[in-house]
Amino acid sequence: MADVSAARTKAVFEFKSATLPLIAVILKTSDLDVLAEALDAQLADSPDFFEQEPVVIDLSLLQGQDEDGGNADATAEIDFAALRSLLARHQTQPIAVRGGNAAQNAAARAAGLSLAAMPSAPAPRPPAPPAEAPAASEAPQIVREVPVPANGTLLIDKPLRSGQQVYARGGDVVVTAVVSFGAEVIADGNVHVYAPLRGKAIAGARGNTEARIFSTCMEAQLVAIAGIYRTNEVPLPDTVLGKSAQVRLDGKKIAIDAIP
Repeated sequence: MADVSAARTKAVFEFKSATLPLIAVILKTSDLDVLAEALDAQLADSPDFFEQEPVVIDLSLLQGQDEDGGNADATAEIDFAALRSLLARHQTQPIAVRGGNAAQNAAARAAGLSLAAMPSAPAPRPPAPPAEAPAASEAPQIVREVPVPANGTLLIDKPLRSGQQVYARGGDVVVTAVVSFGAEVIADGNVHVYAPLRGKAIAGARGNTEARIFSTCMEAQLVAIAGIYRTNEVPLPDTVLGKSAQVRLDGKKIAIDAIP
């Protein structure tokens, strides 16, 4: 009888590791009123962008210390039930928390959230010049973390809005919709944007000097390959501005060529 029961159990279900696409919302404040205002402003023009996608709440940026050795957000009590409702209002499904301290993790679990054992550091990016450094903001950073498929190419077919970031770790990324000013598309390999590229494009994020950036409408705020970058402080020439172009490295310099 035990053998029959075991055989039935084995046939009914199976546990397997699953790699799923997730949205990470990286919080920069524990004040939910401030967060609500920032989310409403950032997502006002795309209320259905997420379409009930799963979300990980990243608290890692709340854990730093200030000059006095403390950080009010690092020890702040967070109402995770209210936070879940706030994020759900923007068509997301919060499922887990990462990067919190012991008290925050316990409160998150009490609110029905799991603890995610996932990297909490933001994707690498080249250093920006002082003039390009953004003003301090408490708006959340929204990162679409999508595993690169076995063929090595990640496909994104939705617009990337300001403040959103996509990182193709270990491969190329192809974007078939606009990359808005303030958005970032990053890849360890090549970046292809078959639409206006108005934000930041970073190829060869882990040092691949052979990586390239391609766009059918080059209007980039910043382009970078293997840590060498060029910003829109140096205007693009008319031969490539708003046209099909590729970005490559020529020695230690960024070269941008028109694509006939």
